Amino acid sequence: MLSIPAHPPRPPSAHAPAASEVTTQLPRTARPSHYSIEVTPHADRMTFDGKVRIDLDVLVPTDTLVLQAANLEFANGTLAAAGGGRPLPAEVSVDAENQTASFAFGTPLAPGRYVLSTDYRGVINTQANGLFALDYATPEGQKRALYTQFENSDARRFVPSWDEPDFKATFDLGVVAPAAQMVVSNMPVASEEEVGDGRRRVVFQTTPKMSTYLLFLGLGDFERATLQGEGGTEIGVIAQRGKVDQARFALEASDDVLREFNEYFGVPYPLPKLDNIAAPGRSQFFSAMENWGAIFTFEHTLLLDPAISGVSDRQRVFGTAAHEIAHQWFGNLVTMAWWDDLWLNEGFATWMAGRTTRKLHPEWDIDGTRAAYTSRAAMGRDAYATTHPVVQHVATVEQASQAFDGITYGKGAAVISMLEDHVGAEAWREGVRSYIGKHAYGNAVTDALWAEMDKAASGKQFMQVAHDFTLQPGVPLLRASARCEGGRTRVALEQGEYSIDNPGKAPLRWRVPVAVRGGDGAVVRALVDGKARVELPGCGAPVVVNAGQKGYFRTLYAPAQFKALVAGFDTLPAVDQLGVMLDTSALAAVGLQPEADLLDLAARLPLEASPDLWLAVAGTLDDIDRLYDGDAQAQAAWRAYAISRLSPRFESLGWDGRDGDSATTRQLRARLLGVLGRLGDPQVIAEARRRFAAFQADPASLQAEQRRTVLDIVARNADAATWDALRAMAKKETSSMVRDQYYALLATAGDEALARRALAMALTGEPGATNGAAMIGAVSREHPELAFDFAVEHRGQVDALVDSTSRARYYPGLGAGSSKLETAAKIQAFAEQHIAPTSRRDAQTAIAGIQTRARLREQRRPQIDAWLAQHR
Repeated sequence: MLSIPAHPPRPPSAHAPAASEVTTQLPRTARPSHYSIEVTPHADRMTFDGKVRIDLDVLVPTDTLVLQAANLEFANGTLAAAGGGRPLPAEVSVDAENQTASFAFGTPLAPGRYVLSTDYRGVINTQANGLFALDYATPEGQKRALYTQFENSDARRFVPSWDEPDFKATFDLGVVAPAAQMVVSNMPVASEEEVGDGRRRVVFQTTPKMSTYLLFLGLGDFERATLQGEGGTEIGVIAQRGKVDQARFALEASDDVLREFNEYFGVPYPLPKLDNIAAPGRSQFFSAMENWGAIFTFEHTLLLDPAISGVSDRQRVFGTAAHEIAHQWFGNLVTMAWWDDLWLNEGFATWMAGRTTRKLHPEWDIDGTRAAYTSRAAMGRDAYATTHPVVQHVATVEQASQAFDGITYGKGAAVISMLEDHVGAEAWREGVRSYIGKHAYGNAVTDALWAEMDKAASGKQFMQVAHDFTLQPGVPLLRASARCEGGRTRVALEQGEYSIDNPGKAPLRWRVPVAVRGGDGAVVRALVDGKARVELPGCGAPVVVNAGQKGYFRTLYAPAQFKALVAGFDTLPAVDQLGVMLDTSALAAVGLQPEADLLDLAARLPLEASPDLWLAVAGTLDDIDRLYDGDAQAQAAWRAYAISRLSPRFESLGWDGRDGDSATTRQLRARLLGVLGRLGDPQVIAEARRRFAAFQADPASLQAEQRRTVLDIVARNADAATWDALRAMAKKETSSMVRDQYYALLATAGDEALARRALAMALTGEPGATNGAAMIGAVSREHPELAFDFAVEHRGQVDALVDSTSRARYYPGLGAGSSKLETAAKIQAFAEQHIAPTSRRDAQTAIAGIQTRARLREQRRPQIDAWLAQHR
């Protein structure tokens, strides 16, 4: 039983650091103000030539300027006073390990303004870091396009620079490119001229003051479609030639979102244009990047191909566009001072995207349940001992790369949702507007935002609540009990901490904003600091703690209250039904509630219940099935029950969509099919195979809405002949997006021999340079031990498929889904040998997950078996 310590710890106070306190990996001797860059890519030989002039201020006397540079070779270097004069030659030396280039002048430089010039050469990469190439299939044959990806610390692979977010500057970019290719960057074209040899020089307008990681360059055989947005902003989409029409939905969505954000932030979007550039291929770690005025998005998250795209794809395109456009303010206009405050970018963009999607497309979330999913997903990571605070210390480039995780995105968004609910939407927006206006074109830390919010929040202990949830890790647990006294319901709340892998730890302490609803629908709010009591009118009706599910905490109801909730479950709003179900699942998984509570709740759900609830039930039964992996007889018994529970709901929907189906209904149909297929439902698998055979004869026979689901089921249950047929389809496909989808399917086979074939293929050039690591990752979802062992055995080849700063999380992630303790030991050994001690958090998280899964499996199975024996 959890208890509250007499003097529980509080998070420390935070403050906005002075410039000298902002983390940097460079000497504090100089600061850039403007870059003039010209690059000449040589796509055929995967190199580029560059030259740059950097206007800078020397701040203290020094004889050496140190910039960040990675994989760059320097031909020369000179420094001149800004007003002119004889340039000083530099001796240039490179420190590859620290990713720096030093320009030494042999004489002290007095503080003042200077211009540093250098010519250099770099490489064009095959993965999405620095300047990189993507090859793709077209009906005319293979083509190559070039793009850049600089977040978090890869602008240094493109230009020697002060490549840290706090060193903002303006940029002039020029490119010498093939005359037939389109060239795109952050700003509109300022000038262009032919230079001979079939090339032209394109120069772009000067950017606003911004961080290096937001600079962008793309060139290739592109097409562009535009519309005129609010305030005269030209909104565009860019795609490979012949595909720009598939970006029409993204173009119109961007117009809607930009209008909404202009109004919300109170500061108009400041650039003259906003492009979204579609690129073939994929990354293992991101799908889009918010470069200012030139958002980069992989095709699978921007384009809608009518042959393969359904409602989930439309939602993904809209949500991603909203996320990246939100960054144009939160991240680009105002940027975190250092990666410690990355959540100011990602948490806010995630929250803004969800808020805007619900407002502009309410038909996609009829029951208002999406926010509940976001917060509960984050809690699953945050309840491990290896979690971290939302505001976290980042010391290295590799740690910065690892900071892009579910805590930064998901918990960040969930905490914002709770804080907005706590202070009120209008006060929250007032604080956001004040923050954006005060720090525009600059850098800020979390407390700079909180200071503006505290002014707008009119008390409510805002700063204390915000610090509790952002400066310390973990998930609060509220134990709730109630009794009737004098015709009123008195609810007692006691705070602890929800932990998955360390249940005996002394709980931390939070000031938790709580909304409690009784039977009459009235909501009473309280700020729980250790313990609290709430009174509700009347007695007898179920009490819901966390009404509306915006609070970031788990609720454990006393047995009598849980019984009342179950009895009155049908009277609750769908969002609260979902919250109760998700909390019950999480609490049962760690032994805080009986498994029977969860299973009874899932068993009594009526067929006509909200599709969101059935999505949760399908996920719950699928998760429990994995507890039986390796025990064929027991798993067969569980699957028989799970199929019998899910099949009637699927049969009420049928295979084919109907006019009037809501978005959640369509998603539920696909989810039920996927789960039933994974559970081995013979009828579902047989029908999927029948439809696949018809599809092979006539691709138009398979509706776009069910295409991916059918192919997923067929691929997962493939035999060798089916796998070969899918491979043949992939090899002859000329659409890069469809081709990538086929290769991904080949990696999902449940058959181990076919999984091994997919792993071997991933190391060849056949799937494409950016698909190999993704295929190994896809194999790991069904065969984690096999995928991890294979990747380690072929580490030299796999390293080439993964960005160097992401390897510390890629390899442990392959084995993270295992339940075998020997896999945890292998990950530990790998980490000790190949991962820097400062970068082992993902490895430690994977190890903790495996060990905890093995332990909980032994605790949970007997309870589930006993319940199942009574319900056969």
